[in-house]
Amino acid sequence: QVRLVESGGGLVQAGGSLRLSCAASGRTFSSYVMGWFRQAPGKERDFVAAISWSGGRTAYADSVKGRFTISRDNAKNTVSLQMNSLKPEDTAVYYCAVSQTILVITTPRSYDYWGQGTQVTVSS
Repeated sequence: QVRLVESGGGLVQAGGSLRLSCAASGRTFSSYVMGWFRQAPGKERDFVAAISWSGGRTAYADSVKGRFTISRDNAKNTVSLQMNSLKPEDTAVYYCAVSQTILVITTPRSYDYWGQGTQVTVSS
């Protein structure tokens, strides 16, 4: 059974940093795209960042470019999201996801497996 488990969320002041991690189990995802999405209350789930299987290609939402960095460790079947200079508008539940494709894509419906989410709250 495929399982994605996020960790690292929490409460942080504006300007602070958090590092989210996602551990995948049940199969090897080293050949697939991994991504992060977020969903604020009353809003749709939005793309945050994605990374190719090799880590050589990444994509970011405009709102997080220059502040967030996605990385992966295929040996450990993990993907991480380093979040710096956090803003109150970054507050959301953050989800890890896997897409069974080699293309770095940003649409939620193209992702096949999802974690349960981790809450990130940024206070002003």
